[in-house]
Amino acid sequence: MRKTPDARRKPVLLEGGAERKRCGPRGREAAREVSMATESAAAEPGMPSLVDRYFTRWYKTDVKGKPCEDHCILQHSNRICVITLAESHPVLKSGKTIKSISYQISTNCSRLQNKVSGKFKRGAQFLTELAPLCKIYCSDGEEYTISSCVRGRLMEVNENILHNPSILQEKPSTEGYIAVVLPKFEESKSITEGLLTQKQYEEVVEKRTEGTTELLKLETDHTLQGQPMTIPRTKSACSSHVKKLLQPREHLAPRQSEQWAARTTGSPDIRLLKGTFCEG
Repeated sequence: MRKTPDARRKPVLLEGGAERKRCGPRGREAAREVSMATESAAAEPGMPSLVDRYFTRWYKTDVKGKPCEDHCILQHSNRICVITLAESHPVLKSGKTIKSISYQISTNCSRLQNKVSGKFKRGAQFLTELAPLCKIYCSDGEEYTISSCVRGRLMEVNENILHNPSILQEKPSTEGYIAVVLPKFEESKSITEGLLTQKQYEEVVEKRTEGTTELLKLETDHTLQGQPMTIPRTKSACSSHVKKLLQPREHLAPRQSEQWAARTTGSPDIRLLKGTFCEG
C-alpha cells in the first residue's frame, strides 16, 4: 500500500512522546545506535559496546589551547561524527556540578535553530573545526565551550542534556552526546588527520599524570628562595617559573652559585617545568 504524504511526514517520537527534529536517516541511525549502546553493554557485559563495535574513537586534546579540555569524536562507518566529551575533560574528571547547558552560541546564533531537510541536508549549519557547539556552565563558576573538532554540517543537537544535564556526565559517549555532524564526502578521511587515535590519547593522558605527580613531588621537596615552591599549571606560567629558577643566586658564594646553575639547568625538574601541565 502506497504511503500518503501525511504518513510520510509523521513525526518521529522520542521516549516520553516528545517530537524529535528530522535530521535524515544517517543522523537518526547514528544517534539511535549511540543511545542503544548502554542497553547493549548492560545486556552483554562480556561483549564490546555498540559504540566500540560500530564507531571509531578519535580525540582532540587541549582544544583551543585550553589545558585538559579534551573532546572525543565517534566516527561511524557512514561518515557521521558524534561529538562527545573525553574522559579527561574537567567536567567529567573533576566531577563538577553542571548548572546549565546552552546551545546559544551568540546573540544571533543558536544551534537549536538548526533546520535540516531533504537529501542534500539543506538548511544545516556548516561548522569548522573550532566552531562552538554549546557552552557548559558549572556551579563553581567555570564555563566550558564545546567545539565541533571536525568540518561538516550540523545534523542534530542533543536537547535531552538541556533538561537533564547529569546524563552528560553519567553517559558521555551514549545518551549524553553533544551533537551529530556530517562531514563532506571528499573530506570524510582527511578530517581525522589532526585528531589522535585512542592509543595516542591514552599516552597523552598518561604523560599528564606522570608530569603532575612529579610536580607535586617537586613542590614538596624543593623550596625557592626560602619560600614553599608554587607549581605553575600552564605553559606560560612554567616558562616564567623556569626563568626564576635559572636566575643566579647573588647571596651564594661563587662556587655555590656555579653548582646551583649546573644542577638546575640540566635537572629533570627543569625539563618537567618546560612542559604543559593541567590543573588537577
